[in-house]
Amino acid sequence: MSSSEGAQCGHGQQQQEADNARIQDQLSRISHKLLVMSGKGGVGKSSVAAYLALGLAKLGRKVGLLDVDLHGPSIPRMLGLEGIFSFTPEKRMIPHAYNERLHVISIDCLLQDRDSAVIWRGPIKHGVIKQFISDVEWGNLDFLVIDSPPGTGDEPLSVAQTIPDAKAIVVTTPQEIALADVRKSINFCKQVNLPILGIVENMSGFICPHCNTETPLLGKGGGLRTAKQMDIHFLGSLPFDPRMVEASDLGKPLLENPDSSPLLNALERFTAEVLDRCGTSGAFLKMFSGGGCPK
Repeated sequence: MSSSEGAQCGHGQQQQEADNARIQDQLSRISHKLLVMSGKGGVGKSSVAAYLALGLAKLGRKVGLLDVDLHGPSIPRMLGLEGIFSFTPEKRMIPHAYNERLHVISIDCLLQDRDSAVIWRGPIKHGVIKQFISDVEWGNLDFLVIDSPPGTGDEPLSVAQTIPDAKAIVVTTPQEIALADVRKSINFCKQVNLPILGIVENMSGFICPHCNTETPLLGKGGGLRTAKQMDIHFLGSLPFDPRMVEASDLGKPLLENPDSSPLLNALERFTAEVLDRCGTSGAFLKMFSGGGCPK
């Protein structure tokens, strides 16, 4: 090895050590890191991640929402966030603020054209995810909720490697074909030593927008059965409400609607269960009572 090659190698090692130090400093400021993942697409994983973050923020928690679905980011559109990120003088990204308690990072807000295709291989994606942690002005957070793409590929693996104390929330739907994939996600978590906070069953029933009655179009109880079979905690069931689809398309989350509904009640129970599993339930006001947030 020549002297110039040795110098380059030493510089690269120093840079990696500096990057790792920044990541550790950032993670030390975040109390709880939750990776929302699923074995297959179409189970409403991004909706679960977004509404969990919204619910935690509504309870007065300081929350970061990190979208690492690099090929199909949807979080900013669901929340009505637009525009390119701004940067600090030190070239650190400033997250978009949904409100004073919820801040969001997504590749969608780094693209000049939101319809551009992101064509990246694993090493590049791993580097971007590390930058979303090390080079973002997250500040002190109670929770970092991470939305990952479906499956057990580069993105969830990068999160597991970069955030060693993260915990997974596995999203499924009731039918057997989804449950077969979610069992793969559970085994993935076990193989990479990623603790599982629990399973949540999404789309457990269809909520009629006219009478609020629930019909189990995709079956019911599959998530609970899988949780029991695999000895994983069950975080609850969330029904499908078509009003959520409309709200997401408009960028106006359903939680801003003061009216109660089976879905909002289920989201309240789910968020409370997550808080309880994290050991931070405390004495909170009811999330959807309209009574405001704790100081």
